[in-house]
This record gives sequence, structure tokens and C-alpha cells, in this order.
Amino acid sequence: MPDSPESVAPQTVELAEKSVRIQWDDGHQSVYPHRFLRLACPCASCIDEMTREARLDPATVSEEVRTDDYMAVGSYALQFLFTDAHYTGIYTFELLREICTCRQCWESRA
Repeated sequence: MPDSPESVAPQTVELAEKSVRIQWDDGHQSVYPHRFLRLACPCASCIDEMTREARLDPATVSEEVRTDDYMAVGSYALQFLFTDAHYTGIYTFELLREICTCRQCWESRA
């Protein structure tokens, strides 16, 4: 994986038909399918704050869920609005880089 996640920030964020694409300022590009991003939500409704166990049942998230909009949270995270009206997750840049779906990142985690 390119530089450590803490040292990078999104240069551009694009809400595409099937995914959210982030071009990072270190040149890396991440592509997150909409449902993948929704299932990775780190909010307290989706992840137990004490145990870190998943609360979200993937069966309750439509295969058709999409990302409708997003906004920056300070200079460290993005918040997404999904078509299922979920919007409480704050995805830090570090988390987004950790869950990057590109082959290079998957291979570096293996």
C-alpha cells in the first residue's frame, strides 16, 4: 500500500453509478462499491461501541443501496448519506484506506 493512511487525504471524491471513487493526494485511487461502504459503517448503530462487534445485519441492507451524497468532517473524515437514509457513520481517511478494495491494498494485507 502507498504511504501510511494517516498521511493522506482525498483529493477528489466521485459518486459513480456503482461505487464511490476516491483519488488520494498521494496518487492512490480507491473504489468502494456502495453496499460495501454501507456495510463498513463504523457508527454506534452498526458497531457496538464497547465490544466492537457488528450490530448491523447485512441481510437488512438492500443490494441496491447507493451513496447519495457525502460531506467532509473536519480534515480527517468523510460522512456519507445512503439511499436507505443512513448517514451517521464517520469514515476516517485512515479507515477508508484500511478498507480499500484495490488489488494492491488487498495483497499488502495478505
